[in-house]
Amino acid sequence: MIKYPLVAVAAMVLLAPTLACSQAYPSRPLRLIVASAPGGSPDINARELAHELFKQLGQQVVVENRPGASGIIGLEALARATPDGYTLGITTNLVSTNPSLYAKLPYDFFRDFQPVVFYFRGINVLTVSTSSPIRSVKELIDHARAHPGKLTFGSSGVGATPHMTMELFKSMTGTSMVHVPYKGTQQAVTDVIAGQIDILCDNLASLMPLVKAGRVRAIAVTSLKRSAVLPDVPTLDESGLPGYELTGWLGVAVPKGVPREIVAKLNTEINKALQSPAISKGIASRGGTPAGGTPEEFGTHVRQQMDKMSKLLNTLGIKPQ
Repeated sequence: MIKYPLVAVAAMVLLAPTLACSQAYPSRPLRLIVASAPGGSPDINARELAHELFKQLGQQVVVENRPGASGIIGLEALARATPDGYTLGITTNLVSTNPSLYAKLPYDFFRDFQPVVFYFRGINVLTVSTSSPIRSVKELIDHARAHPGKLTFGSSGVGATPHMTMELFKSMTGTSMVHVPYKGTQQAVTDVIAGQIDILCDNLASLMPLVKAGRVRAIAVTSLKRSAVLPDVPTLDESGLPGYELTGWLGVAVPKGVPREIVAKLNTEINKALQSPAISKGIASRGGTPAGGTPEEFGTHVRQQMDKMSKLLNTLGIKPQ
């Protein structure tokens, strides 16, 4: 019989639960919370990721949409989930704007969540209804200045990039327009197509098919460089707003308390998924750029974005409510 030193036996006993946890995980389906409605960029990317993780992990990943209240409903659900690694959440720029927009939040990103991975960067496209006489950024600015407070723009919620891109636009052009927030992107898309709202500056994933089908008119993109998938659409920077840039992003987080080895495994698997042909091509086809990296790098990105959005909102005179 092999004899082990007492210290070695004790160490093996202490490590057994951790090893068993990492070896067995995942042993049942996972839940992926998306704090927005079906059809928008977070949802599209979440479902693509869920399919790829199913192939890699051998367990189903169920996408659960929790839209409303600028992502607060979904983020609160993620914060309150059991920290066992079986609930993940798609996080967007809302986690960086909400602290400056709401005085009391039911969650705090760095208190209640653990960053897993920075998923991708994306850009928005400024569109108008095809029934609109506006065909360029200059015409939009001229029309808005001639009719202050008359034009309406939609968004998927207060603080989301569709909202922030237009607030920055208003600030840089000295124009006044009315914000119409929706619970999700698809409702705003429906209304801009129908001419119920005048403007929608939303992500390429949602709007590009409609632009190419001629159902909405694209007049600019929000990045400093033109998009490879809409090369004929100018940037706002080259359309008379020097230095204009505001892009969106997605990441993945889990509730605080998830074992580090599970966070590490999820990070590894999602980084692997980002390199797969299906996801890398999917993101590129929607004008996005895959990110990836370590949990720590994603945490640094969130802190930087919080600081950037806080300064922008302060400049715009928008105070927490």
